[in-house]
Amino acid sequence: MLAYLQLMRLDRPIGTLLLLWPTLWAIWLTGQPYTYVSVIFVLGVIVMRAAGCVVNDYADRHFDAHVERTQNRPLARGALTAKNALWTLVLLLGIALGLLLTLNKLTWLIACFALLTAMIYPFMKRYTHLPQVILGLAFSWSIPMVYAATIEQFPLTCWLLCLANISWTVAYDTEYAMVDRNDDIKIGIKSTAILFGCYDKLMIGALQMITILCLFIVGLINHLSFIYYSALALALMLFIYQQTLIKQRQRSNCFKAFMNNNSVGLLVFVGIFCSEWFV
Repeated sequence: MLAYLQLMRLDRPIGTLLLLWPTLWAIWLTGQPYTYVSVIFVLGVIVMRAAGCVVNDYADRHFDAHVERTQNRPLARGALTAKNALWTLVLLLGIALGLLLTLNKLTWLIACFALLTAMIYPFMKRYTHLPQVILGLAFSWSIPMVYAATIEQFPLTCWLLCLANISWTVAYDTEYAMVDRNDDIKIGIKSTAILFGCYDKLMIGALQMITILCLFIVGLINHLSFIYYSALALALMLFIYQQTLIKQRQRSNCFKAFMNNNSVGLLVFVGIFCSEWFV
């Protein structure tokens, strides 16, 4: 049972949280947070993140044993077989389909693109140095899905949130890729950390600034309160802190920088949430 939990990363919720925060941003900004739709999306995030991890481990089962960070994953160490992983994936996708069918048809359509992106992402690191961009797209489909399921419209806020989240995802997943950069080069895996080379910190900083700028504009459009902008200022300080962590490109500090992004997502959510009462 533990091996299955590890396969789905239920023992490591950071990825689920990084997918959940932008979803909650969108839910609250649609003005309809206290409905069954919120419950469906929270459950959907948990299930689809688990499914994405299963696909990722299946795709990387021949590589993970050669990477220090991933050599103890269930498939890499032989605790589970590829067949076990595929049956787990089928079960998770069945649950996700059941959740999706409770929403409207417009959401179904967007979900098809979301599923396609999530399924191809793990294989992209073999063919392009931009798998982090594909991950950003995969982690951002929940935003238009929320707007489709609630107000059935896609205002400018929706697309600004998508751009902010794509930029943010590429930034933090590049920090994550910096942890594995040396191993990835040896085994032929591609990433933005390798592509950016000595400009990795600069590119991460630029992406973080795009994230803050987009979220700032979202605040202006939606007339959010001073609390939201205070939260953004704190998020910016966390981005600066992350830059200090990755300065020497040490594995452990790059991983700390990646993990710190959970606090960024939480801060933005708190800013949006509190703006309901302080306009």
